Amino acid sequence: MINESALLESQTLRDGVLERTDVLDRVKALSLLPDGMHVTTAMVAAYFEVAVKTLESVVEDHRKELASNGYQVLTGTPLALFKRASGIQSRSKALALFSRRAVLNVAMLLRDSEVARQVRVYLLDMEYLARTQPVENPASTDTASLDDRIDQRITHILGKTVLPMFNALIETSGEHRKELIALRAGVQRIERRLHQHHTRLQRLEGVRDDRPTVGVMAAMGAMNGRTFEHHIAKLLRRDGCTNVTVQGGHGDRGIDVSGLTAGGRRLVVQCKRFAPYLNITSPDVQKFVGAAKVLHTAEVALFVATCPFTSEALSIAAETGITVVHRGLLEQWSAGEPLEVLE
Repeated sequence: MINESALLESQTLRDGVLERTDVLDRVKALSLLPDGMHVTTAMVAAYFEVAVKTLESVVEDHRKELASNGYQVLTGTPLALFKRASGIQSRSKALALFSRRAVLNVAMLLRDSEVARQVRVYLLDMEYLARTQPVENPASTDTASLDDRIDQRITHILGKTVLPMFNALIETSGEHRKELIALRAGVQRIERRLHQHHTRLQRLEGVRDDRPTVGVMAAMGAMNGRTFEHHIAKLLRRDGCTNVTVQGGHGDRGIDVSGLTAGGRRLVVQCKRFAPYLNITSPDVQKFVGAAKVLHTAEVALFVATCPFTSEALSIAAETGITVVHRGLLEQWSAGEPLEVLE
């Protein structure tokens, strides 16, 4: 198995795993800007728990590589348009932005960050499992599982062989450079779609003992929607709630779990198991307010999500008495920290 330090030295190895941006959230939750796609230099530094100057030094040394993976510096009209679209309030005349892919790229370049080291180790663990997974007899294998393994093998070949080949040809070709770049983009789209399909199959299969996970959030990321609702019900019972019932499904009247708090107050819960790069928006919260307060006359209403909430959604929740359990708080709650509102 390749040592994680090899990623620090080899751009070819780094290029081969850059599609695995999901690893970032399996190691530690990555907060995004309101556009749901980018992070600033300060946010990346906070994620990796390093000084901003340390990160800026990495960018200076590897700017071309990072730029090819989504790093950019906005100025002038593009900056003004981005601020207007994302709601960012800043007087700076330039704004450096990292895509999730660029953040993963940074993880493979930062030497003095424990978080970056964990990302590299997890990346190589996943690659090792993909390479060493045994091939079973198709006659005795479920079709979905067989398709899943085929998808992983094709994705592995595309990432390790085809894309590096295109990269090398583009570097040395002048006459056909544009055509090669277009072909490479097509291959990358196929690779992303296969990875998305693989992720959907994992969710449909639910929690498996042989699926590698890191931390409680990774375990929840492997759950399907129904399993996640039962997990939240289990946490409620752990914290002293009674009459806890999972309601999710057709005819649930806008709630997923109901019960009574330890003090006997009427409790309802909305559960959203979204990808960590998505957001709960104000319409989501407004809809839950109506269900919780009007239809169910709840005294305690929890909106639990595996992703962040927009600032407007948080504001509406605060004004209407909805308790927001965002990704960070959910991780603490699942790890054993009780919710005070349930007392």
